[in-house]
Amino acid sequence: MSKLWTIKDLSEFLGIPVQTIYQWRTKNYGPPGRRVGKHVRYDPDVVMEWFKAQPGAA
Repeated sequence: MSKLWTIKDLSEFLGIPVQTIYQWRTKNYGPPGRRVGKHVRYDPDVVMEWFKAQPGAA
């Protein structure tokens, strides 16, 4: 199992601001995160699955 990502790690991977990820969480969008105590963590494998499932055209 790989290391879980923080919101900052996810932000760096996707190249988007941390604040955008917080906004996505309030709108139930973006890769699913899990609470570990008071912290939110992301499984890199789940993030990659979510990313690959997104439409490719920009």
